[in-house]
Amino acid sequence: MRIFALATMLLLSGWALADQPDTQTQLKGYFFDAARRGDVVMLDTFIDSHFDLDAQDSKGYTALILAAYNGHDEAVEHLLKAGANACAQDLRGNTALMGAIFKGEFKIARRLMNTDCNPDQRNGAGQTAAMFAGLFKRVELLNDLSQKGADLNAKDAQGNTAAQLIKGEIRMPESH
Repeated sequence: MRIFALATMLLLSGWALADQPDTQTQLKGYFFDAARRGDVVMLDTFIDSHFDLDAQDSKGYTALILAAYNGHDEAVEHLLKAGANACAQDLRGNTALMGAIFKGEFKIARRLMNTDCNPDQRNGAGQTAAMFAGLFKRVELLNDLSQKGADLNAKDAQGNTAAQLIKGEIRMPESH
């Protein structure tokens, strides 16, 4: 099955993609579905075919973000080893690490912490991975992030820090 899928991918990438943008869209859909499901065999087919591992869907999600968010540690590992960008952000600025922390995927979060991303990388709301760990009471991950150099006193747009969030001292946006 894998050889058939690889042959199909290579055939499509050789001539059909140049002429039919819908085929490229379809392939991206299969790629993102494979990441969502943790289908390592299919992901490896895309990897072997030199598919763009940092391609983004309409929400800015990459395969790595989808695999991390959905708890597929083997898929995350394959994508990272193949060169997927762990620092890539979706349209809201969230990373695979932020998604893993949100979902409580500790093993995946720890793996993503060992990439070359800035531990204080911010999303569109000015939040860091440490703030996610604080907000969702992921104490162990907050400690790990601190050891990786994350600033637990960095403030988001509302003035919240990870240290405050872990204690439940949340500042809400002021209504106008």
